[in-house]
Amino acid sequence: MSLRRRTLILAILALPVAGTILRPALAEEPEIYAPSGVAISGYDPVAYFMAKKPVQGQADHALRWRGATWYFASAANMEAFEMNPAAYAPQYGGYCAYAVSRGSLSASSPEAFTIHGGRLYLKSSTAIRTVWGKDMDGNIEKADGNWPGLSGN
Repeated sequence: MSLRRRTLILAILALPVAGTILRPALAEEPEIYAPSGVAISGYDPVAYFMAKKPVQGQADHALRWRGATWYFASAANMEAFEMNPAAYAPQYGGYCAYAVSRGSLSASSPEAFTIHGGRLYLKSSTAIRTVWGKDMDGNIEKADGNWPGLSGN
């Protein structure tokens, strides 16, 4: 790998992620990334699978799961989630999957998503999603190994 390419990659990795610097998890971090108590910034987790894009949920279709409020675009999507939340909830509690693969917790962006192997992965930005995608399976393996220690489970 050229020095220029290596320097560019290191510069990208050193950037703050979605306004949050990567940091090791603290015991106080909640299991679900839910600013203001709302998971995925109010986006419908089921819609990522059905519509293949982020869809804003509605407060009149909401439920609580794992200490966070989840919004849905329809009653049918809310019911699907209620029947099997693990099938639709983002991996790693909705934190940035790339950060988890590096042993840290960071904010995620609803627009920076990937569905891989039937699972939803959120990242902090579309630029980080691109980096994540260069070794998705390797990053998932690392994140899967890091998540229990980061989530306190």
